[in-house]
Amino acid sequence: MIRVMVADDQAVVRAGIAAIVAAEPDLSVVGQAADGAAAVDLATSLRPDVALMDIRMPGMNGLDATTKITAAVPATRVIVLTTFHLDEYVFAALRAGAAGFLLKDTDPDRVIDSIRVVAGGEALLDPAVTRRLLDHFAAGPGPVDAGRLSVLTARERQVLLRVARGLTNAEAAADLRISPATVKDHVAAVLAKLGVRDRVQATIVAYETGLVRPGDSGGRAIAPPP
Repeated sequence: MIRVMVADDQAVVRAGIAAIVAAEPDLSVVGQAADGAAAVDLATSLRPDVALMDIRMPGMNGLDATTKITAAVPATRVIVLTTFHLDEYVFAALRAGAAGFLLKDTDPDRVIDSIRVVAGGEALLDPAVTRRLLDHFAAGPGPVDAGRLSVLTARERQVLLRVARGLTNAEAAADLRISPATVKDHVAAVLAKLGVRDRVQATIVAYETGLVRPGDSGGRAIAPPP
């Protein structure tokens, strides 16, 4: 059973999301919060597997709540679910540690699927959010800190490059001609060395450091292959 918390300041919306989630046989709603502070308290005490988090709430907003929850309860995976898709919200949510970002006009079935994906340890972005992310870096000033990748081996950079391109472990393994288990080990090492929570944040690092650029054919590696 996947335990879910719902945080939204609008009672009708909150109840509707909770009802959709509770209708699934493998999901249960363990708590509901009307603001960020309550969401942090509930997450700390209930330790849900997944938290569906609105951004604009009175008092503490969803971004600050996400930062506090991911720090205090790392096992809780946060999906930001909001009507707002301005760039500053997207990037702030991801940097706050959110494992996913969905718009509230997303089909309910996709929301349910996203809960299962995130609970399984993966990360996800709404396709519209992914496009905005790529557009942001395409128009950006260039690499922020290319030296940040110096902690990675050449092979780990190759794996990160493929993660940033959206490849699964199996696809990256086929591309690099190594086993999926080896790719999984490399991904874990990349996340640990870069100090990021998941593949979404690793992808942000790949773009910020210039390892991969929007529009590149498969991206460009900083270091030559071993």
